[in-house]
Amino acid sequence: MAKESSHAVRAAGPHRVVVIVDENSNPFELGCATEVFGLRRPEIGRDLYDFRLCSPEPRTLMRDGFFTLTGVAALEAADEADTVIVPNRPDVEVPRRPAVLNAVRRAHARGARLVGFCSGAFTLAEAGVLDGRRATAHWQWADSFRARFPSVRLEPDVLFVDDGDILTAAGSAAALDLGLHLVRRDHGAEIANSVSRRLVFAAHRDGGQRQFVERPMPDLPDESLAPVLAWAQERLDAPLTVSDLAARAAVSPATLHRRFRAQLGTTPLAWLTGERLALACRLIERGESRFDVVARRSGLGTAAHLRALMRRETGITPSAYRRRFGPAAT
Repeated sequence: MAKESSHAVRAAGPHRVVVIVDENSNPFELGCATEVFGLRRPEIGRDLYDFRLCSPEPRTLMRDGFFTLTGVAALEAADEADTVIVPNRPDVEVPRRPAVLNAVRRAHARGARLVGFCSGAFTLAEAGVLDGRRATAHWQWADSFRARFPSVRLEPDVLFVDDGDILTAAGSAAALDLGLHLVRRDHGAEIANSVSRRLVFAAHRDGGQRQFVERPMPDLPDESLAPVLAWAQERLDAPLTVSDLAARAAVSPATLHRRFRAQLGTTPLAWLTGERLALACRLIERGESRFDVVARRSGLGTAAHLRALMRRETGITPSAYRRRFGPAAT
């Protein structure tokens, strides 16, 4: 999922992690950082990090006014950090404070490791440190991010990206994935596994954020495709082909292809495969444990094809999907 870097823990004392908290920051990711980097580790016998919070203001109003954060260090604390976790906030279109962006730039210039959780990628990009670099952000903001920062190599399908001295996590819970990855990078797999057990969180979560992307049926500007879509959805277990869809719509396959591209932004075959995969996922969620039956009832043919398709499209296997979303998981 990510390339390891040579960034190492400082020899002269614990690695210093500083979180910059700014107005409207998300408290969940702040809690994740505190849990992973800030708590004492009696089960390990030593503290892993020197952890601090800092803010450009004495009083910082957190997201949606849930609470006000006080009693943290001034922003200058970030100038002494080995790792700086930048602010993340839900209003991604609001510019970050110049003082915060300057602190991020200073940290980058002196070689500190920079981390962005969820919308934190916007802070890093706005500071100009992500140009030409790999990064990820929550799938809901992928289009907005690309439009604003076209020079950043966005990877929207992963839980996190490790690009050496700059690391980004896709969403709120992915902050824990990235946090444990950093512990593993800094202190090794055994200690990272110990921290993950304390968190009751998987040391490695399989797959990327593709599996969580909401894919609603789009509104059709032209209703001419709606009847054939509904007809096909009732027959997904049948050996439907693009020619069958075209015949049902009373158009040529080429015309059907153009209409799918114009109205749905995809091809007839890709749409049909996606619908079949969605049906397969629903069958697994409802308790069907025989993958050959799932494949047959969803029109995907064989269990091997189901496994290959799920791995390609969601990043996880049918077995992993069943463990995560099946009846036993709920």
